[in-house]
Amino acid sequence: MPWKKNFVNYAFIAAITLLITAFQSSGEDFIQFISNKLHRYREVLPVEKAYLHLDKPYYVTGDTLWFKAYLTEGSLHLADSASNLLYVDLIEQHSGRNAALKRVQMTGGIGRGEFVLNDSLPPGAYTIRAYTNWMRNASEDFFFRKNVYVFNHEEKVAADTPAGKIDLQFFPEGGQLVADINTRVAFKAVNEAGFGQDVTGFVLAQSGDTVASFRSEHLGMGRFQFEPKTGESYRAFIKEADGKVTPFAFPKVHDNGFTMVVDNLSNTLKMRVICYAKIPGKTEIPVHVVGHARGIVAFVANGKIGSRGLMMQLPTAELPDGITHLTLFDDGNRPVCQRLVFINHSRSLNVHIKPSKPEYKPREKVDVEVTVTDSAGKPVEANLSLSVTDAGQILQQPFDQNIVSYLLLSSDLKGFTEQPAYYFDPAKSERKIHLDYLMMTHGWARFKWEEVLGDSIPPAKRYVEQGITLEGDVKRNNKKLTEKTALSLFLSNDSLSTFMTTETDETGHFTVYNLAFSDSLQLRIQGMNKKGNQSLSFTLNPFDAPRASVVKIPFKPVTVDARQLADFLKNAARDQEISKKIRENRERLLREVTIKAKKETPRDSRKLYNSADATLKVTPQMASGYMTVLDMLQGRVAGVSVMGSGMNAVVSIRGNRGEPLFVLDGMPVDKALITSLNVYDVESIDVLKGPSAAIYGSRGGNGVISVLTKRGNENYDYSQDIVPGVLVTKIAGFHTPREFYSPKYTPTSPPDQNPDFRSTIFWAPLLKTGRDGKARVSYYHSDATGQADILAEVLSPAGQPGFGKSVYPVR
Repeated sequence: MPWKKNFVNYAFIAAITLLITAFQSSGEDFIQFISNKLHRYREVLPVEKAYLHLDKPYYVTGDTLWFKAYLTEGSLHLADSASNLLYVDLIEQHSGRNAALKRVQMTGGIGRGEFVLNDSLPPGAYTIRAYTNWMRNASEDFFFRKNVYVFNHEEKVAADTPAGKIDLQFFPEGGQLVADINTRVAFKAVNEAGFGQDVTGFVLAQSGDTVASFRSEHLGMGRFQFEPKTGESYRAFIKEADGKVTPFAFPKVHDNGFTMVVDNLSNTLKMRVICYAKIPGKTEIPVHVVGHARGIVAFVANGKIGSRGLMMQLPTAELPDGITHLTLFDDGNRPVCQRLVFINHSRSLNVHIKPSKPEYKPREKVDVEVTVTDSAGKPVEANLSLSVTDAGQILQQPFDQNIVSYLLLSSDLKGFTEQPAYYFDPAKSERKIHLDYLMMTHGWARFKWEEVLGDSIPPAKRYVEQGITLEGDVKRNNKKLTEKTALSLFLSNDSLSTFMTTETDETGHFTVYNLAFSDSLQLRIQGMNKKGNQSLSFTLNPFDAPRASVVKIPFKPVTVDARQLADFLKNAARDQEISKKIRENRERLLREVTIKAKKETPRDSRKLYNSADATLKVTPQMASGYMTVLDMLQGRVAGVSVMGSGMNAVVSIRGNRGEPLFVLDGMPVDKALITSLNVYDVESIDVLKGPSAAIYGSRGGNGVISVLTKRGNENYDYSQDIVPGVLVTKIAGFHTPREFYSPKYTPTSPPDQNPDFRSTIFWAPLLKTGRDGKARVSYYHSDATGQADILAEVLSPAGQPGFGKSVYPVR
């Protein structure tokens, strides 16, 4: 049954009170206190989670990496979070360099995109990340991350890298070792590549006696019983394959404190929590055990730890699937022990993938039906993405991350989770105890109790983005502004043209939020008041991507079979060579076409006349020395006299008594408008005398001065405009996703002689199931024979994830 949005399950608490004999009278007050604190924290700093479904686990240079993006809120995994902009970037692991960045527009928590892995991209290990601006308020450990490898066409499978130096850490259950209290100690060993490493070892006391031994059971993890003694200290050692013994630090033993042991495996409907304490002068200590799942309180149990400890039987039927965080609070309401447990009632969605036939032929049409149901077997309307790959080229990674394992497990753990889907595979009988090892060796780190219980929560430094943010700084004469300044912005592209205004703060900083446009926009920004505008300078702040940690020892983060890799690289090279030849043929055809004709200069529609008696072309260098158009004319055109300057200038053309007719972009205007023009906006000045001016009739009797502006020219390119006090540039918008190309091989289609060995046979990121819980797709298989893998990832609007896979043979 779905998890209700209660912050405290009071019915659950009532059941617990029947099982615990000693309670503080202030128990209800503590329940309200802790619930309010967590609720307040979630209001101020709510969590978002991002997830990417990729079409395959590894690629080759020249390939395309396709992805589907899911964005949820962090507590209930509702599919429509607050942010509408998701950043997806590709990080080169050995250098930490950001190789590519996409701004993905999210609609209802759903988006898509791709990275074209150009030949210029160095082969090697990469990490693809996904995060929102709001997610950057928390640790970057909670960004979505996935390791991929980009091969080159000549690469071969390298031999396995030796494990190298091993790191071994110990984790006492509950958080600490207390003298003379028997507890359990978990451990985890990892190699230099960050993967779990199997180890065998022992623990020695100061006397040199062996007091415990241990052996890892799964991915370098395991646990053992241990009872530390008063005044004793311990060291751990591992035995390596060559017989070498390596020492490691062992946790410190505390004379006083609390311990907490949790059994979440013996009974599927209840968990048993056992608490012990050793505090001088106290025989009974009132305590609280708080359980919360993703920041929402699930239960609060109260009791007293006596000389024989305290045992609680806590029902789990109403807890949500995923990680529940247990905290033991002492009588001063201080957190003293913590423990993670995983609840799995199998409430994830069931995804059944059914091809229409038991087997297919190369290039045959494939029809696939995907059915999504809940745990009760009822159909579910959901959003899903589906990938089909050639199993002869692409080896699906063992127990690779999927949307279920990520949302319920990995997204709430700090650090790398190896083979996360293993813990959700019903065929693995030991998965539950191995998952408990994982819970003991990973800590909850999304918040600290001190922050939650404190009177003031630090405000978020970054905001929720629902569109593109334009941010920059304005200076006057290269100095910071001392007052607010109004700005005008003109944004345009082929399909959009808009004008808006904004204002800087007192220091000259300005921000424009929630711009919604794809690809790029041309931006023109300037001050709105004429006074001092030319002394303004503008700087746009580029997007500052989070720094990525550098992996010191490069490794292949994928498992690849030598034969499959050879086929993959051979077929990729062949497909790219075919595409290259097609492009070359098209270019050759274009070069063979020769067009001969006399070039005609297009007539400027602003000119009534065919030619002028004199033309002055205005350059930025020329304009920089003058205030008005008439000042530029002075002494530059024979027969034109300009007396005075600025607004008071008097103009005449030799042989005429009065002032000439002034024309601006083909329209007669008065002299005042001409003298008020910005000289940097002027393209050229034409002077017409005598007969040339006759086309304007009697108005041109004293000659004509025709001013042509850059903006009046229909071919004017704002990006070439250099004007003091004005910034013209382009800004990036939402990524415009490409469509996945899938060829059609119908009986009526002309035969295609080019071989088709796509590694990604089909990619459908935007599928939806109907009321019957079904979605259907059709595509044509490639020339490959063997087996095809189908993977589907699903998320319902209510936040229930699902994952399914299937195969079909091709002969």
